This record gives sequence, C-alpha cells and structure tokens, in this order.
Amino acid sequence: MAEKPLDSVTIKERILSEVRFCLRCGAALTRRELFGEVRPVCPNCQWVFFADPKVAAGVLVEVDDRVLLVRRINEPGRGLWSFPAGFMDAGEDPASAAARECLEETGLQVEVLGLLDVIAGREHERGADIVIVYRARVIGGSLLAGDDADRAAFFLRSELPPLAFRATRIALGK
Repeated sequence: MAEKPLDSVTIKERILSEVRFCLRCGAALTRRELFGEVRPVCPNCQWVFFADPKVAAGVLVEVDDRVLLVRRINEPGRGLWSFPAGFMDAGEDPASAAARECLEETGLQVEVLGLLDVIAGREHERGADIVIVYRARVIGGSLLAGDDADRAAFFLRSELPPLAFRATRIALGK
C-alpha cells in the first residue's frame, strides 16, 4: 500500500504508451503536439486520445459514533478495510455513484448529506486519480457485505481495523 500517491507523470506515460490504435477507426496512432503536449492522434480520422482521470466516489456513514467500513476481497488491500466506494460510471452523478457503491458493498441504502472531501492522487496502478467522499446517513436496507467486500461493519473511531488506503485515512481524519 502506498502512503503517497503514485507519480502522475509516470502514470500518464504508461497510459499513453499503451494507446496504440484509434478507438474510432482502428488505425495505428501517431504522436503529435496538440494542446501543449504530445498526444496520440489518428492520422485517418484525426481522433485525439486524452488520458482522462479515473474517478471514484464513496461515503462516510456514521451511526451512534461508529463508522461504516467494508473489508476488501480483492487486491490491492485484500483483507483491509475502507469506506464503501468505487469507480463512477460514465455520465453518472458522483453522489449517486457513492450511494450505489454503498448499497452494492453493504446492503444499506443511504442518503447523501453533503461533500466531505475530494482526495487527489492515485495510490496504486488500478486506482482512482480522484476520490470524492460524501457524508451519508442510512435510510434503509440490511447490513450485508456484497460485491467486492466480504464483511461490512460499524467501528468506533478508537477501534478501527487495519485500513486499506490513504484516502480512507484522510476521510477518517487519521
């Protein structure tokens, strides 16, 4: 687990090196300076590839001085805990994505109350560049781990289990 975000230049270089064919017409891409950077460009249809950030959204839910966390079943961080969160779908509202992820991972329906934090910096190769964290309250459902979590539970802040990510520690003020 990385304590500091990965180097953004290295991430971008890796992404750009993997993009070799046009998503529109399939032609081999060339590199050309556009908009102040060298970018992959299709010589046939002029499509330009932009390395857009990956965005995740999650919720911090507190009930009776306890915070809701889920235990991860996948790497990175398998067996460690984080707040319910996941990647946003294209065109999805961030608050809706956070509520959806909470339902998928915990079985709890939540109402998003407001923005808690926006945390920048990719922590691992498959991670998000930006994590949007909301405060939320439970409005229904039953606590039952699902999706990429094998446990979901509430913890006192003084008795937190081992945490998976820097973003979780930041959101919890740790």
